[in-house]
Amino acid sequence: MATQSPLGFSFRIRFLEDSMQAPPLASSPAWTAILASPAARLCCSRRVALRLEAKAGWRSGRGPRVPAKGAVLASELVRPSPLLDARNEQELILHIRNEVEKGKLSADVADALQELYCNYKNAVLQNRDPNAHEIMLSNMMALFDCVLLDAENPFTFPPYHQAVREPFDYYMFGQNYIRPLIDFRNSYVGNISIFHDMEEKLRQGHNVVLMSNHQTEADPAIIALLLERRNPWISENIVYVAGDRVVTDPLCKPFSMGRNLICVYSKKHMHDFPELIDMKRRANTRSLKEMALLLRGGSQIIWIAPSGGRDRPDPLTGEWYPAPFDTSAVDNMRRLLEHSGVPGHIYPLSLLCYEVMPPPQQVQKEIGERRVISFHGVGLSVAEEIKYGDITIHTQNVDKSREKFSETLYNSCHLTFTTMAMKLSFLSLESGYLNEVTYISF
Repeated sequence: MATQSPLGFSFRIRFLEDSMQAPPLASSPAWTAILASPAARLCCSRRVALRLEAKAGWRSGRGPRVPAKGAVLASELVRPSPLLDARNEQELILHIRNEVEKGKLSADVADALQELYCNYKNAVLQNRDPNAHEIMLSNMMALFDCVLLDAENPFTFPPYHQAVREPFDYYMFGQNYIRPLIDFRNSYVGNISIFHDMEEKLRQGHNVVLMSNHQTEADPAIIALLLERRNPWISENIVYVAGDRVVTDPLCKPFSMGRNLICVYSKKHMHDFPELIDMKRRANTRSLKEMALLLRGGSQIIWIAPSGGRDRPDPLTGEWYPAPFDTSAVDNMRRLLEHSGVPGHIYPLSLLCYEVMPPPQQVQKEIGERRVISFHGVGLSVAEEIKYGDITIHTQNVDKSREKFSETLYNSCHLTFTTMAMKLSFLSLESGYLNEVTYISF
């Protein structure tokens, strides 16, 4: 058992919710259009440029801009707007209220910011870092700046969004905001050698898809924080298939701006507003074309939650397990990968981090949920690659083959999740002797 890098986990399974899923492609006009499109219409020159860009990144050995250890104050980054720093809690609250009075910030958003501040402060102060209060205040001021800037000049996410790194580094802002919420002494990464195998495949120009459960709004940051020491390229370059809620909620947008995203409308919220259904379908078609283009360029690693939302606890037992995968979402992603013309690989990924920021117990139609936050350990593990041909070789019916492949991926995710939970529960007893993330093989 090796001990290297930071993070943590204590155990008891309780809360979870809604997220992101690929739109239904199978048998849809969008799918037919993508496969039928000639190379010219998929912008061959751009595809080549993407391939060259990815390979250049590998050759240069360019790693993500992450701190070697500990948290970086948000004030050390270039600020998104020229607001004065708050020296204490009272000044921060006063700043927020002043912007409401000026009409630059809605009262609802201001109230949500104040509630988030209280919850975030209580969680960060639990980590007992001597600089916790300063880090907390700096991070909240940076978030306030970002929210205010977006209120004045709203950012619109394109179908394929690349992380905004300058002049303000939204990626590092998100990392530094979530970092003090993680108990690194009780956090673990399972099967780290498989992540190394992924990196080698990416270096060769192959594509990788992570079929994952989804637990919190902070999942992208948690994945990146757990991998930033040993697999920094993966940590920084994952493309997340993201639902519309994380690109429209005022408190989520600054964090989403720091991630590489394919923006889609989840099936769970497709019919929330009937008058918007056609618009959402057209937007999903554009996003799917962008994803197809990315995959044809090679060296892409894409994360998707085929359940279409965050996990939730069992209503009877209160225990947490990965939400079932949607077969059409799995099959759509598999077909995109296979038709890219580039070798592709699919891995089941498991996340165990609901305690940090559990979602509402029920899926909400409205944007703007209440954020409950805590300082806690987290877990991440990946299983071996699963190949469609190997799983379905003895199955003749196409629909049954798709179902069998999706079920196999989900069962692997579920088994890894359960195994990780048990091992983390046991290993957490040793946490007093650990200072950083523990890497284990399941």
